Amino acid sequence: MKKIVLIDDHDTFRAGLRQLIEKHSDFEVAGEGADARQGEEAVRTIKPDIAVVDLSLPDKSGIQLTRILKGAVPETRIIIVSMHSKIDYILGALRAGAIGYIVKESVSGCLHNALEAAMQDEYYLDSALSREIAGRLLEAAESSDLSDSTYGNLTAREQEIFRLLAQGAAAADIADKLCISAKTVTNHRANILSKLDLHSTVDLVRYAAKLGILEDIS
Repeated sequence: MKKIVLIDDHDTFRAGLRQLIEKHSDFEVAGEGADARQGEEAVRTIKPDIAVVDLSLPDKSGIQLTRILKGAVPETRIIIVSMHSKIDYILGALRAGAIGYIVKESVSGCLHNALEAAMQDEYYLDSALSREIAGRLLEAAESSDLSDSTYGNLTAREQEIFRLLAQGAAAADIADKLCISAKTVTNHRANILSKLDLHSTVDLVRYAAKLGILEDIS
């Protein structure tokens, strides 16, 4: 059974998360924290498989806490939950080391999927965020900046998979959507990263930001 630590300053919301998690026998809530200090202590002590972290904590931001946790317990995967859906927050979370980002209003429908993806070391963004990012990618696909970049050397199928990866889609979901095998998706992903001289999906998102596809932050 995989261990989860919940870090959020709202007792009612943490209780709701616990209830959602306890519906599934493969995960258990092993600890909780009402602020960053308590959350950090719980993660350092328990060393959970996943920590679900609120973006807006009273003593530190969830992004700041994510950096601390990834430095202290790198094997713990971090999923950010937030009221905010702006791309700069998403990029900040990913850069800090988070593997998932969920908007609180949709957490009941996608928390388990996010946990499952995290355990496969796959990035997860809920569908509302994916639509916003996809829109940015499609707009940028028509710009000269994008067509003149190395991105323009990707095949049409590779560009399609690039967009889906930037949305946070898992390999299995991409395979289903495009009616190809997961192995084919994996091969395309490797080719994309090689052509763009990138090393991970987070690098891919950063690359998109540098092109102006996504809002960049410092």
